[in-house]
Amino acid sequence: MNRQMRMTHLSVLILQCLAAVSLCPGGCSFAAWPGATVLAKGSSRTSLRHVPSSGQKLKQRRNLSDFGLDRLGFFAVALSSVALSRWSTHATKQSQMPHRRFQSHSAIPAQKVRGGISRVVRRATESQERETPTEETPERKESGQVVTPWEVEAGEDGVDYNKLIESFGCEAITPEQISRIERLTGKRPHRFLRRGLFFSHRDLDDLLDAYEKGEPFYIYTGRGPSSEALHLGHLVPFLFTKWLQEAFDVPLVIELTDDEKFLFKNDFTIEEVRRLAWENAKDIVACGFDPAKTFIFRDTDYIRELYPVALQIQRRITLGTAQNTFGFTRSDNIGKCAFAAIQSSPSFALAFPDFLKPGTRCFIPQAIDQDPYFRVCRGVAEKLKWPKPALIHSKFLPALQGHQTKMSASVASTALYMTDTEKQLRKKINKNAFSGGGVTVEEQREKGANLDVDVAYQYLKIWLEDDDEFALIGQEYSAGRMLTGEVKKRLGDVVWDIVREHQEARAKVDDALLERFMDPRRSELREFAAKANKIKDV
Repeated sequence: MNRQMRMTHLSVLILQCLAAVSLCPGGCSFAAWPGATVLAKGSSRTSLRHVPSSGQKLKQRRNLSDFGLDRLGFFAVALSSVALSRWSTHATKQSQMPHRRFQSHSAIPAQKVRGGISRVVRRATESQERETPTEETPERKESGQVVTPWEVEAGEDGVDYNKLIESFGCEAITPEQISRIERLTGKRPHRFLRRGLFFSHRDLDDLLDAYEKGEPFYIYTGRGPSSEALHLGHLVPFLFTKWLQEAFDVPLVIELTDDEKFLFKNDFTIEEVRRLAWENAKDIVACGFDPAKTFIFRDTDYIRELYPVALQIQRRITLGTAQNTFGFTRSDNIGKCAFAAIQSSPSFALAFPDFLKPGTRCFIPQAIDQDPYFRVCRGVAEKLKWPKPALIHSKFLPALQGHQTKMSASVASTALYMTDTEKQLRKKINKNAFSGGGVTVEEQREKGANLDVDVAYQYLKIWLEDDDEFALIGQEYSAGRMLTGEVKKRLGDVVWDIVREHQEARAKVDDALLERFMDPRRSELREFAAKANKIKDV
């Protein structure tokens, strides 16, 4: 053995002794330190021999945090790892012995450390994260489609909603349930429900059973304020929620998740997301909600009341669950993980002590991509023995360019904004709405249109109220007796009527009216909630 080898051996021994003295409680000896490594002479070469402590079972893997490192032990461990890796590399070249024979069995594996102590700490942290248990791994991709709270991609045939029902574990809405809603409310079901835009649910029957027995509930929905103006797709949950509130005559809470947009979009400041939330709230009020029955709030304003409930939820959601449900990685900020509890908190009446009775059931209309949040929420409710929120899911409003994705506010040419002029709306529809009709007039007359992929027809299915007219358009268009231009013109008429009415209503919403909606302690809301909850004092 040459001089360099002998000096390396001596350095390793000294450094390991220093580590042992600092790491062991009471200053235990090197030979008794669990996981110590000593040098022993073999018949033909020097090898490493592991000496476990007596009366203890050796743990193969240990974290730095297990030992309560002081500075001396920390540096000694790091430097000994460097020395061991260099020595073992040199010895391998000398003896052609496999590297694994030289691997240390100490608490920190002997490995090449570049970047010094920070590398040792990083590897220890990575080891701990790899050992984090997971609890669930929901299906996120089915038949080439991706549906998450932040991303929607469909296959060539569009979103397969039957696959989503299967993978998410929810249930399809049946004609019998729609008829029951009509019977209980005495109102004709909304066209969104009649025509299948709202298509699946969780515990809808339980909610209707309780309502039929006289048990009250409240409605909760929300909006993530990421754009200056709403587009047509954003109106879907709010118009349906308005109908539900009127049909069942129940209180409503609307959450504006300004905190979510700040956490998930790095180009937003807190001031900007709060401003967008305020402006979006005016669009929501313009949908026609009754202020005596409705409370609207920004998370950053109402967090004091939400936080006690959020804490109960956070305590029962593990990091493994958050990662596997939402796909978070080590590069995501920790606020994203915590937000799941914030969005879940309004699902429980405890978050609204000023006007709701604790234990009141909750009903949540939402797009299907938000379901992962509330799957987790319902699991937590079961642990806390709180009422699980019932859910009803909508399909996506497809983008004008086709049904492979949903309408996005970030693509101005294919989104129909509530601030657009009539000319802008008609131009977008005529130019960009994907057609299922024939390439030529002759082909359309001969073969008719494919209604399943024709965006103008699909939009009329959502926005045209008259069932008879809608059925007639479908018959004529599919038979070739109606041309694409005619269908797009009718859609332009329908959409402009909706947008014009919305613009007129929004112009009447001032800051004073919005502040009224955002006051949870106003008497009119307390009085209505008390009546709905059938209690004398809230």
